[in-house]
Amino acid sequence: MKQTKLELLVGAFVLLGLAAVAYLTVKLGAGSLLGGDTYMLEARFTSVSGLNAGGNVVVAGVTVGRVESIRMEPTEYTAIVTLSVMSGLKLPTDSMASIKTTGLIGDKYLALSPGADETFLKAGERITMTESSVDLESLIGKMAFGSVSEETEKAPPP
Repeated sequence: MKQTKLELLVGAFVLLGLAAVAYLTVKLGAGSLLGGDTYMLEARFTSVSGLNAGGNVVVAGVTVGRVESIRMEPTEYTAIVTLSVMSGLKLPTDSMASIKTTGLIGDKYLALSPGADETFLKAGERITMTESSVDLESLIGKMAFGSVSEETEKAPPP
């Protein structure tokens, strides 16, 4: 009798643990552990190489949202990034969005730098000031073939 009761308790504990793992997996996969309501913003970039849907949106090193989708603007050949941000975060209209890298060759994320304007971005509006990611391959190629020094020699003095 005691053996059966112990097995039943262990089984219930294991099932509870599996349910908790399943719940966290679904929440992390949906990116909803940020909690609460979010609102959508857009940003236009000339290049989003390495940034993927589901990537983090960060302000001052704190994750405040995620990248929902990335699409091509066929008329202007630019990339439009749709991001969701926590509703408690009010971003000034002159905020800047930059694509940064975690470490030297790590994952890409979207960093937001709040501006100083007194008006705030509303849901669906577009961040106008953006900074695309640095393409390390092209920089290394320029360094390897010497085109970086040629460009600086031809540039007029400031």
